[in-house]
Amino acid sequence: MTRYAMVVDLRRCVGCQTCTAACRHTNATPPGVQWRWVLDVEAGDYPDVSRTFLPVGCQHCEEPPCEAVCPTTATRKRDDGIVTIDYDLCIGCAYCSVACPYFARYKVTERQNAFGDRAIPNEDKRADPGKIGVATKCTFCVDRIDDGLAKGLKPGVDPDATPACANACIAGALVFGDIEDPNSRASQLLRENESFRMHEELGTGPGFYYLWDKKQ
Repeated sequence: MTRYAMVVDLRRCVGCQTCTAACRHTNATPPGVQWRWVLDVEAGDYPDVSRTFLPVGCQHCEEPPCEAVCPTTATRKRDDGIVTIDYDLCIGCAYCSVACPYFARYKVTERQNAFGDRAIPNEDKRADPGKIGVATKCTFCVDRIDDGLAKGLKPGVDPDATPACANACIAGALVFGDIEDPNSRASQLLRENESFRMHEELGTGPGFYYLWDKKQ
């Protein structure tokens, strides 16, 4: 059994937003659509304050509420834990956006360019009409993973079969891998460190694990 997940080391994230930029470049998301973003969280009272950077996005849940409400089965959870969207089946009802507790889904109804009506060459080249009027979100760069697997590469180890955000992280804060594989780096980190998942109390079983301290 395979269960792909993202392990985020909050002690290493510096809030540089390189993961956000890598995601945008790889997936050609339009202005206003951000599949990977980093929250800047401040806590405490002066002078005892702390600052934490929290990468977030689609959590690729074990029990995805978005899948449960989709009337066309466009949203599906694969056997390896990755939650995908079939744009050919999606009717743009946005039920999934309402059901998602992580605000991870987007829908645009018309093409958007960074500079209004004047598209730059890269935008013309990468424009995808199939992503207009439908729900979109992070897919853990599933096309990179599937292409890598077809070539015999190992996701989480080989960059070409790993999500762009994790591959680009300059601090090594994002680690992608199979947490059912005891030898994967992701599994090792979870064994060695204390971790939490966002809104785990909702029973969604998020596929994002946040590390915050070494286990005693």
